[in-house]
Amino acid sequence: MEAEHVLYRLQKALERRVSQLAISVTSGGVDNMETYKYIIGQINALESVRQEISNLQNDKELNGKSGTVIDLKPGLKDSPSK
Repeated sequence: MEAEHVLYRLQKALERRVSQLAISVTSGGVDNMETYKYIIGQINALESVRQEISNLQNDKELNGKSGTVIDLKPGLKDSPSK
């Protein structure tokens, strides 16, 4: 099995599990705070893994090319003073 296929299947499995956990939390399937915190921790961990896989795929696609920096807060430096 090719690495790309494995990564694709892993991403789909992670996506399904995160979705299941989110539905469990939002549908009232959590009966105490300990369970809630546990599920939220699982979601955070799974999302972290998904992001790392995405980063690895982007690194592979870039193949040594320089990345792009995007300023998410344009104009903050030159904001008008009151």
